[in-house]
Amino acid sequence: MAKANNNRAISLNLVLMLSLLIFISMAESRILGAKKSTPQCDAVIGVESGDTCFDIAEKFQLTTEFFDSINPNLNCDALFVGQWVCVDGAAN
Repeated sequence: MAKANNNRAISLNLVLMLSLLIFISMAESRILGAKKSTPQCDAVIGVESGDTCFDIAEKFQLTTEFFDSINPNLNCDALFVGQWVCVDGAAN
Protein backbone atom coordinates (compact mmCIF):
# COMPACT_ATOMS: atom_id res chain seq x y z
CA MET A 1 0.00 0.00 0.00
CA ALA A 2 2.79 2.41 0.91
CA LYS A 3 4.60 1.63 -2.34
CA ALA A 4 1.48 2.45 -4.40
CA ASN A 5 1.09 5.78 -2.60
CA ASN A 6 4.79 6.52 -3.14
CA ASN A 7 4.50 5.80 -6.89
CA ARG A 8 1.42 8.00 -7.12
CA ALA A 9 3.23 10.84 -5.32
CA ILE A 10 6.22 10.53 -7.65
CA SER A 11 3.95 10.61 -10.72
CA LEU A 12 2.09 13.64 -9.42
CA ASN A 13 5.37 15.45 -8.71
CA LEU A 14 6.60 14.67 -12.21
CA VAL A 15 3.43 16.05 -13.79
CA LEU A 16 3.63 19.19 -11.66
CA MET A 17 7.29 19.75 -12.55
CA LEU A 18 6.62 19.34 -16.27
CA SER A 19 3.69 21.74 -16.04
CA LEU A 20 5.87 24.27 -14.28
CA LEU A 21 8.61 23.97 -16.92
CA ILE A 22 6.09 24.49 -19.73
CA PHE A 23 4.61 27.50 -17.96
CA ILE A 24 8.05 29.05 -17.40
CA SER A 25 9.12 28.51 -21.02
CA MET A 26 5.93 30.13 -22.31
CA ALA A 27 6.35 33.10 -19.96
CA GLU A 28 10.03 33.44 -20.87
CA SER A 29 9.27 33.57 -24.59
CA ARG A 30 6.79 36.40 -23.99
CA ILE A 31 9.31 38.28 -21.85
CA LEU A 32 12.03 37.98 -24.48
CA GLY A 33 9.69 39.34 -27.14
CA ALA A 34 9.33 36.15 -29.12
CA LYS A 35 6.04 36.97 -30.74
CA LYS A 36 4.63 35.74 -33.99
CA SER A 37 4.56 38.44 -36.62
CA THR A 38 1.38 39.06 -38.55
CA PRO A 39 1.68 39.85 -42.25
CA GLN A 40 0.20 43.06 -43.60
CA CYS A 41 -1.94 42.72 -46.71
CA ASP A 42 -2.34 45.73 -49.00
CA ALA A 43 -4.16 44.13 -51.96
CA VAL A 44 -6.28 41.03 -52.48
CA ILE A 45 -7.80 39.21 -55.41
CA GLY A 46 -10.51 36.60 -55.69
CA VAL A 47 -9.40 33.18 -56.89
CA GLU A 48 -10.80 32.28 -60.31
CA SER A 49 -11.49 28.88 -61.81
CA GLY A 50 -8.25 27.05 -62.57
CA ASP A 51 -6.02 29.32 -60.47
CA THR A 52 -3.18 27.83 -58.46
CA CYS A 53 -0.97 29.55 -55.91
CA PHE A 54 1.94 29.34 -58.33
CA ASP A 55 -0.11 30.93 -61.16
CA ILE A 56 -1.24 33.80 -58.93
CA ALA A 57 2.27 34.44 -57.63
CA GLU A 58 3.64 34.41 -61.18
CA LYS A 59 0.86 36.71 -62.45
CA PHE A 60 1.73 39.33 -59.82
CA GLN A 61 5.50 38.76 -60.16
CA LEU A 62 5.90 37.44 -56.61
CA THR A 63 8.30 34.79 -55.46
CA THR A 64 6.61 31.73 -54.01
CA GLU A 65 8.36 32.41 -50.68
CA PHE A 66 6.94 35.95 -50.49
CA PHE A 67 3.49 34.80 -51.61
CA ASP A 68 3.51 32.16 -48.88
CA SER A 69 4.69 34.69 -46.28
CA ILE A 70 1.81 37.10 -46.95
CA ASN A 71 -0.68 34.21 -47.06
CA PRO A 72 0.47 32.13 -44.06
CA ASN A 73 -2.80 30.22 -43.54
CA LEU A 74 -3.55 29.54 -47.19
CA ASN A 75 -3.89 25.91 -48.21
CA CYS A 76 -2.77 25.91 -51.84
CA ASP A 77 -4.12 22.38 -52.31
CA ALA A 78 -7.66 23.52 -51.49
CA LEU A 79 -8.17 26.85 -53.28
CA PHE A 80 -11.75 27.63 -54.20
CA VAL A 81 -13.35 30.12 -56.57
CA GLY A 82 -13.96 33.45 -54.86
CA GLN A 83 -11.44 32.85 -52.07
CA TRP A 84 -9.54 36.03 -51.16
CA VAL A 85 -5.76 35.83 -51.61
CA CYS A 86 -3.25 38.52 -50.66
CA VAL A 87 -1.09 39.67 -53.58
CA ASP A 88 0.69 42.68 -52.07
CA GLY A 89 1.86 43.50 -48.58
CA ALA A 90 4.59 42.98 -46.05
CA ALA A 91 5.60 39.79 -44.29
CA ASN A 92 6.87 41.67 -41.19
